[in-house]
Amino acid sequence: MREQIYEIPINDAFAVDCECPICTLYKTLEDDAVEYTMGPSYMEDDTRAKTDAAGFCEKHIHMIYHQDNRLGMAWVMKTHFDKIIRDVEKLTPRDPSKLLKKELASSKLVNYLDTLNDNCFICNRINDFFGRYIDTVFTLYKTSDEFRDRFRACKGFCNPHYALLLKLSPKYLRGSELEDFVSLINRMYIENMERVRDDLAWFINKFDYKYQDEPWKNAKDAIPRSVIKTNATFIST
Repeated sequence: MREQIYEIPINDAFAVDCECPICTLYKTLEDDAVEYTMGPSYMEDDTRAKTDAAGFCEKHIHMIYHQDNRLGMAWVMKTHFDKIIRDVEKLTPRDPSKLLKKELASSKLVNYLDTLNDNCFICNRINDFFGRYIDTVFTLYKTSDEFRDRFRACKGFCNPHYALLLKLSPKYLRGSELEDFVSLINRMYIENMERVRDDLAWFINKFDYKYQDEPWKNAKDAIPRSVIKTNATFIST
């Protein structure tokens, strides 16, 4: 069967030698979203309206900054500031006592600021695609023998994405198919957590003089791989 275009990112992610193909899929979406934000799209009115309204979370504002498009970032931040200032001015009474007489914590102004602080254009863009990609993972698992073999051959999943697959599996699978899937990912999770745990143990051994002449085996990058397994977070090595 010919591969559909929306299946390509999923198949690519599961072809990578990594600790969690769902993390790899997410990271690709994240990098694409950051590049999109600081690419030509930042001059488009519809994109700018969304970045103005949402802003960016702490993680993604750092990623945008390191795109080294200072002029583009200045424009994005300037118009974002414009919108915040307008919105806050509208929500702030001219007489401060009117605001203080109400429950300040539940005021429209504080609700606006809370919503703003919990919002992020890049997170929103990733999530728009990520849900569809997870749908496709389950669809391919159900319909493609080739993908199912690739799924079984991967190195398991991180804690957050293992939990995600468990939670969503009843939505897509039924009966024995669901039971087999849950048994499979449970086994994959434990086996691969044990593998990384053993790599960490060998990494620790290598700092003992008794093992200094022994080979590193697969332990040199055990720490960053363990971070992916537990936190779904890539760190530079």
